[in-house]
This record gives sequence, C-alpha cells and structure tokens, in this order.
Amino acid sequence: MKKTLCLYFQVHQPMRLRQYRFFDIGAKQDYYDEFANRSIMQKVASRCYLPMNQVLQDIIAEYGDAFQVSFSITGTAIEQFEKYAPEVLDSFKALAKTGCVEFLSETCSHSLAALKNFNEFEEQIILHRALIKKHFKQTPAVFRNTELIYSDEIGAKIAGMGYSVMLTEGARHVLGWKSPNYIYAHPERPDLKLLLKNYRLSDDIAFRFSDRGWNEWPLTAEKYVGWLNNIAAKDEIVNLFMDYETFGEHQPVETGIFAFFRHLPEQVFTRSKFEFLTPGKAAKKHHAVAPLHVPYPISWADEERDVSAWLGNELQNEAVDKLYQLTEKIKQVNEKNLLHEFRCLQASDHFYYMCTKFFSDGAVHKYFNPYNTPYEAFINYMNVLSDFTIRVNNHVEKSNTKRGKISKKSLTLQEISTNANSKLVKQKLKKTIMSKRISPLAAALELEPKPAAKKAAPKKKAVAKKAAPKKKAVAKKAAPKKKVVAKKAAPKKVVAKKAAPKKVVAKKAAPKKVVAKKAAPKKVVAKKAAPVKKVVAKKAAPVKKVVAKKAPVKKAAPKK
Repeated sequence: MKKTLCLYFQVHQPMRLRQYRFFDIGAKQDYYDEFANRSIMQKVASRCYLPMNQVLQDIIAEYGDAFQVSFSITGTAIEQFEKYAPEVLDSFKALAKTGCVEFLSETCSHSLAALKNFNEFEEQIILHRALIKKHFKQTPAVFRNTELIYSDEIGAKIAGMGYSVMLTEGARHVLGWKSPNYIYAHPERPDLKLLLKNYRLSDDIAFRFSDRGWNEWPLTAEKYVGWLNNIAAKDEIVNLFMDYETFGEHQPVETGIFAFFRHLPEQVFTRSKFEFLTPGKAAKKHHAVAPLHVPYPISWADEERDVSAWLGNELQNEAVDKLYQLTEKIKQVNEKNLLHEFRCLQASDHFYYMCTKFFSDGAVHKYFNPYNTPYEAFINYMNVLSDFTIRVNNHVEKSNTKRGKISKKSLTLQEISTNANSKLVKQKLKKTIMSKRISPLAAALELEPKPAAKKAAPKKKAVAKKAAPKKKAVAKKAAPKKKVVAKKAAPKKVVAKKAAPKKVVAKKAAPKKVVAKKAAPKKVVAKKAAPVKKVVAKKAAPVKKVVAKKAPVKKAAPKK
C-alpha cells in the first residue's frame, strides 16, 4: 500500500490597524489602515497567490486527481480578496472546480476564541463554514484551528460539532517517542482523528529553503524526495503544513521556490511510494493507531509549540481579556457592524505583534509587523479597544432605552385589548384612526384616559414617599445648618394650633409649662424632638438634665 503525502496551506492576510492616538478615542471610528491593507494584499497577490495558484492549476492539468492539496482560507482573507483583489478569489474558485482541492474549516477571523469563549468559537466556525459553502461549493468535514491550536478540550468541542478530522502540530513534548507520521485519535472521542504536522520536513521548505547558511542548501526536489523515502518503513503518512505565503512572499521567486514545487510532484510519482491525498481522504484511508492526550493547548508557533506567542506576557493577556469581556454586551446589542468589528479585533495577529520573545523567535515575529516594539503594538491596540468599548456601551444604553419604551407600549396594548371587547369601543377606535390619521395605539390612548390617570397617581405618591425619608436624612446630616432646620421645623409645630392657642409665641417660659402639661401624653413627639434639640443648641443639654429631675420650670427661669 502506498504511503500518503498531505499538502496543506494556510491562507491568512492580517488586517493592519492604523496609528490610533489617545486623542482619537471617541473622535474617530476608522480603525484600519485601508491604504496599507490594500497595498499589502495586492503585493502578496502578485507575488504569491496568483502565480502559485497558476502552478497548482498546471500540475492538476498534467496529473489530474493524482495530485491533491488542501487550503484553509480565513474569513478576513476572503473579505480582503473581495475588496482589494477579486481576481485572487476567482483563482481559488477555479481550483475548487477541479475537484482536487479540499477547503477546510476554521474560525472566521483567525481568532483565539477557542482559548477564551467557546460560544463565540462555535459561532465563528459556523460563519466560516457558510463562507466556504458560498464561495467554493464545499461543506468542510475537516477542521483546522487558528495556528493549529489544539487541546483535548478543544478537540471534544470540535467532535461535538460533527467534525471527524482535525489538524494540529506534531509537538515533541506531546508525542514523546511517538512518530507524527501516523493518524491518532482524541482520547475521549475516538471518532475524531488527528493529523499531525511533520514540523521538520515542513520547516525545511517554509523557513530553511533560502538559508544559505543551512548545510543542506540548496534544496532540490530530488533531495527532498530522498528524505521522504528515508522515513521509517512502517510510517504511513507525512503531513506538510505551511503558510501559503511561503511561495513568493516569505521565499521570493529568486530563491527558486516555484521551480522546486513545480518539479516536486514529478519526483514523488517517479521516485517514491507516496501518493497525494487531501486530509479528508487520508483519514478515510488510514486508521488511528492510538489516542493522543494533549492536556494543554499546543500550536505550530515558535520553538515552544504552545500559545505563548499570543498569550505569553501581561500585555497580551490584558488586551485579550479586555476584548472578550465585551462578548455579552456585543450579543446583547445584536448590531451587525459592531459584531463584525468585534471579530476583526479578535484576529490573533494583533496579539502576535505584542510578543516579547525577542531572543528565541524574534525574526519571525518581525515579519509583517508594522510596530517597532511590542509596547507600541499594545498601546495602539488598547486605544482602538477603548474607543470600541465606548461605542459598545453607548449602543447598550440605547438598546435598553428602546426596550423600556417597547415594554411600556406593549403593556398599554394589553390593557387596550382587554377593554376593547365591546363593539362601541372598536367603532370609536376606527373613527378616531380614520378622522385623525393616527396609529391605533395613539387612538386607543385618546379613548382610554382613565388608565393613564390611575397610573399617574401612584407615581406622585411614590415620589412623596421617597421624598419623606430624604427630609429625615437631611435633618440628620444638616446638623451645621441649625437655622434652616429651625425654619423647617416651625410649620411642624403649627399642626398643634387647635390644641394650644399658640402660647408658645410668648417669650416667657410660662407658656412652656402649658406645653409641658399637654406634651406629657405625647411622649412619642418628645422622643422625636429630642434629637433635634441636641443638634440645634449645644447649651440646651443641661435643660434636658433638669427635665429629668422633674423641676424644669424652676431652674429654667434664672437662665432666661
């Protein structure tokens, strides 16, 4: 039986943010540098996408379905193809019609949602699957996550969505002594098969092809096929996964990369026991040899093969967390433009530019990076995110206001419907609508003034009830304003006009005796008045002590 060679290419074009200053927050909402994005897309299209697609067309024309490849094209790349380079999208559609190209599923915006929010992760997969069906007339059965990020938890989620095959990295710290040249399975969902990247053979093309310091330079198709033949006899499959921009962009045409790939199929067919298959067909051909346990997320990035390229420092984690905190608000608002911008801001490239791993993989992170330092990338992104957050909060307030108005109207309509059973009411409604040319709700409100009045009454009472405790609270806190308290307290004593012929007006203490006699039964009033006296006059304290001795009048006289 022939061994399998899988060629998989990632097509992703990042959207570059413009320089967004602090004073732009709240003033400008154009976050992306349209000129830069257009020029970059057209440059990569002329160097990579168009010439390499033509190479594939020529190979397929020569060998037919014996040559097969697969792509995952992100939603952001498709969007930029439509805006800036529609001829590129047409060339991919032409490849799809050959029947020799399989298009894989992934997140729509090339995001890290799998690590932060599974609901958003699932929604982006569904959206991307619809895009693939729309443009390439295929329904993907194979899933490839952003940057090959994978873990047992993510795999279980993907299996639950109906996928049977998933691509990921053949990381050494996960495989141990195992070989990446087999198909493995999820430990808890054996129905999900895992295809692992052979990173050594893939990186020989993607990174080392034009390195003149490499001891294997120059790399030829004949030499490469010899390496394929040297793998263990029992190995079944070799997966070559790489960025599509490797051809013509990362490795310029002057390096001979197009000529190398053009002759690779011929050497495979004539000098090896390999056949080209897409991931979907390879998974049907081979059985999983063992479960593969991946407790922590892995990826194909950097030497560590983990997610530290995007979440490896405080800057990145703060930016990612602030962004995904808006998820519930975005879903609450349900505004298409905001949701689209929210997903564009999730693109992993924004956080990749904030990486501080200068020593191990600094050169890789500088490619296509518009910032001089990770700190500039962080500040610019957070300025954009601050403005976006303000817009989201404003939309939430507006939506809450609209919902409040709608609920009031719906309640009114319910009341009207219950009172509109009689024919007379219905006739009046029709006459009012026809004569005044107003809405049924407005006509009903004119005919039903009483329910509105009943609703208005409790509002006033509610205000009065709420106002009462405010006065008491003011009295307690308004201790320094003694005069004001005295003025407001005066009308409260006027209430007892019938009980006493205003003898309190007299300046002499004599009428106080009368007040004391009548005030005796009203102990409740005295208890409430006590704190007021303490606050009004500090010298009145001894008077209260005299009252306690039951001789207030005799000792009060000499003071006056």
